[in-house]
Amino acid sequence: MNENTGKLYGYIRVSTKEQNEDRQRLAMHEFGIVDRDLYMDKQSGKDFERPNYKRLIRKLKPGDTLVIKSIDRLGRNYEEILEQWRIITREKTAAIVVLDMPLLDTRQGRDLTGTLIADIVLQLLSYVAQTEREFIRQRQAEGIAAAKARGVQMGRAPMEIPEDFAPVYDQWKRGEISGRGAARMLGVAQHTFTKWASAQA
Repeated sequence: MNENTGKLYGYIRVSTKEQNEDRQRLAMHEFGIVDRDLYMDKQSGKDFERPNYKRLIRKLKPGDTLVIKSIDRLGRNYEEILEQWRIITREKTAAIVVLDMPLLDTRQGRDLTGTLIADIVLQLLSYVAQTEREFIRQRQAEGIAAAKARGVQMGRAPMEIPEDFAPVYDQWKRGEISGRGAARMLGVAQHTFTKWASAQA
């Protein structure tokens, strides 16, 4: 139950890889948060604007409680998570509850030891989350390097030059047709034709 006197808000963030927000929403409902007090952002790739999160932070008042499913909902890295935690708990003087980690609960009524433990756990978890992300990036980079070393083609395979390229290329070289016209005859983009033509030089 919420020990604070203010409102109870929930924040959900999902990425394109994790489109289903039902698990987070269900956890919020079980905690007692109604849909009108739930804020959610869907984002893709490097887009981390989070308009609804910003709206929620502006709305938070002293004594309110923000509930999140896991600590990484607050940010992408160690520094960002700590900064958001500081803004919410110090500047906004609101409380935070992290459902996946009961120790991370800053609601009123907790003693100094509880608050200290929450701070220590937060720093540790944020560090671990950041380290894990860097490890994944390193593994990906090593995998790409190893694949390139084996001669594996990364990305889309280049288009093969069609059989009717030679006569069209000759017409273009003689100035009888433009690059755009040649590309149209071959059914490809102009830059593709230009790339093929430059390879003939």
